[in-house]
Amino acid sequence: MIFLEDQPIFLQIADWIADRILDGTFPTDGNVPSMRELAMRMEVNPNTAMRAVERLQRDGLIYPKRGIGYYVDAAARERILKARIERFRKERVPALVEEMLLLDISPEGLNEQICEEMAARTANASAQTENQ
Repeated sequence: MIFLEDQPIFLQIADWIADRILDGTFPTDGNVPSMRELAMRMEVNPNTAMRAVERLQRDGLIYPKRGIGYYVDAAARERILKARIERFRKERVPALVEEMLLLDISPEGLNEQICEEMAARTANASAQTENQ
């Protein structure tokens, strides 16, 4: 994984796991990689992987089973969606509106482009599903 400079690595790892929960790779009550596995996969210090797991546990996204590992909480997906939507609205939407104003892009024009992009991505996802 290539890490960005603007966010601590352990948070980027926690976001990576949250992404896998959202896409179903780590399903509800399914296990997540151990701290050792995460450290090896991400090529980071085990303490960094431990901080990511601790963050996810603190946020109620995973829970431990003593001696077995960590598992995805039943409400994890909803919690992640709620937090990500809130972050999107607070951080990205204002920046997008500012850029639209600078570039004189109308909301209608952007909406049309967004609809086209979503339709194309939906079609691609459907095609990939059919090919599997």
